[in-house]
Amino acid sequence: MTANNFFSISEERRRILLVEDDYVNQETLKASLGDIYDIVVAETGEEALEIIRAQYETLSIVLLDLNLPGISGIDVLSRIKGDPGYSRLPVIVMTADNEAEVECLTLGAIDFIPKPYPASKVILARILRIIELSEDRETLRLTERDQLTGLYNKEFFYRYVAQLDLYHKDTPADAIVFDVNHFHTYNDRYGKTRGDEILKRIANNATSYVNEAGGIVCRSVADTFMLYCKHIDNYEALLARLSACLDDDSISENRVRLRMGVYVNADKNVDIERRFDRAKMAADTARDHLTAPIGLFNHSMRETEILEEQLIDGFHAALREKQFVVYYQPKFDIEQDVPVLSSAEALVRWKHPTLGLVSPGVFIPLFEKNGLIQELDQYVWSQTASKIRDWKERLNISLPVSVNVSRINLYDPELTDKLLNITKTNGLNAKNLLLEITESAYTEKTDQIITTVKNLRKHGFFIEMDDFGCGYSSLSMLIDMPIDALKLDIQFIRSAFKEQKDTRLLEAMIGLAKSFEVPTIAEGVETAEQYAELKAMGCNTIQGYYFSRPLPEDDFEKLIVKALKKEENEC
Repeated sequence: MTANNFFSISEERRRILLVEDDYVNQETLKASLGDIYDIVVAETGEEALEIIRAQYETLSIVLLDLNLPGISGIDVLSRIKGDPGYSRLPVIVMTADNEAEVECLTLGAIDFIPKPYPASKVILARILRIIELSEDRETLRLTERDQLTGLYNKEFFYRYVAQLDLYHKDTPADAIVFDVNHFHTYNDRYGKTRGDEILKRIANNATSYVNEAGGIVCRSVADTFMLYCKHIDNYEALLARLSACLDDDSISENRVRLRMGVYVNADKNVDIERRFDRAKMAADTARDHLTAPIGLFNHSMRETEILEEQLIDGFHAALREKQFVVYYQPKFDIEQDVPVLSSAEALVRWKHPTLGLVSPGVFIPLFEKNGLIQELDQYVWSQTASKIRDWKERLNISLPVSVNVSRINLYDPELTDKLLNITKTNGLNAKNLLLEITESAYTEKTDQIITTVKNLRKHGFFIEMDDFGCGYSSLSMLIDMPIDALKLDIQFIRSAFKEQKDTRLLEAMIGLAKSFEVPTIAEGVETAEQYAELKAMGCNTIQGYYFSRPLPEDDFEKLIVKALKKEENEC
């Protein structure tokens, strides 16, 4: 039965497969059951198996006689219960042989009706009870299982881990997280169908492992799996076992590999979800899927965890007390002979009362992971807009500033209204607040993101695609992406100008942007050589230490005043 077939007895006539070669017995059961159930009759074991294969989804129960011509009833029962596709179909055995009862129940029969048959109401009561129990069990299975892989979902996984802990308090156990390296790239390149096939293979391998070694496994999200098992010593062998399904040529040639994180001998006093957070933290250290695909949670990670807890606990107080301060890194238009200050990027810093200046490389990924980035973004937007207004009023300059819009904010149906309210409150127009959206944001729920960005542009906001060149999207995606500027990733710039310099791809990207009539912004420009070559390639705007590091607002204001005086002198 499928989830869509669950109705009450009064709403739908259930279908029973009656496997019985004796005509009198057939008619007796039809007379007893036919007013309530649809009866499908098979007179041999072979016929019964064919009907099950063809009508499995519509069958509610099987009434199986053991004495059949050809394949015996015992054999039919064994084949039904031995096939994963049909094993959940409930079977009631009918026989006069009382000694066969134990064997049938062992094979998976759910109940036993003796011959000669008991009263009709007894048979009806047993069948109704079995069908209701079976459907309740199937409903639970569909609720607790991931529909693609058949593994537990995260919620039920945590429940069953708690039960394992309850009954095995003193047994050392490992919390393990494993996922597929760059799975989104594989999906983009080969399609969701092939990606789903890989996930199902991995799930089957993991199920096979826990069936043999003990434990429990789930698919938590996308390509990430969680496994809880008795402590083992050889994680390399486990990873090889889980990866065995990826060895055929059609997959291995595309470099699909697993990585794993392990919280060894997980502390059972620690919350279950946190145990797997620690395993995930360890997995995130296993970046190299060839030489170091396994990460183990260790003391330094524990210190990181404590720091993260401290930052999360202090977040809202930091907002109230304005511990988060906005720095500004200038951006220069280099299309003219002399670079001109054209805009800036707002970059947040945290002046923590006890930890000092906390790097955004520490707290930004943390807040992106737990959702606090949404509030931090809005704080930065408001602070930045207020400062743009201040410069406009005091210095008589309208200098646009770009702010980051994190992925989670792009799913906010009120995003456009919030940004418009911020600009209106500060007497600005949408062009004063430039919006940076990271390239990777366009690769998830693409249609929804594109719709949101189009709406922002419709209201006048200027959209810069940040971190372009990270490798998340294909260049062809530019055709559909609603953007006003491409911002080349800092690592991409550094890679192009490293010791064995190769700027061909960089030049091609700038040329491609020109063909779409989209200006390019290069971040992380640090040397005169980089500046000169980017200018020669046709890059429009540059930011980086070659011109200036990110500056506190007072220092940035001095830069603005200096630029204004320079313009006045040139005039």
